[in-house]
Amino acid sequence: MKTKMKEYRIHLGLTQEKLAEIVGVRRETIIFLEQGKYNPSLKLAHNIARVFHAGIEEIFVFDDD
Repeated sequence: MKTKMKEYRIHLGLTQEKLAEIVGVRRETIIFLEQGKYNPSLKLAHNIARVFHAGIEEIFVFDDD
């Protein structure tokens, strides 16, 4: 999975910790998501997209593998 989370987060001036607090996960989860090491649940992806005022597909690109 590829993600533009970090770019969106920085654009909004949010820290990893603040984004984690807003969407109700641990900071480590945000780190793993930004590194593409973790696929979010649909609910988490939706919550993150809402924070960024973007569509899920704008933030997350899932590989076909």
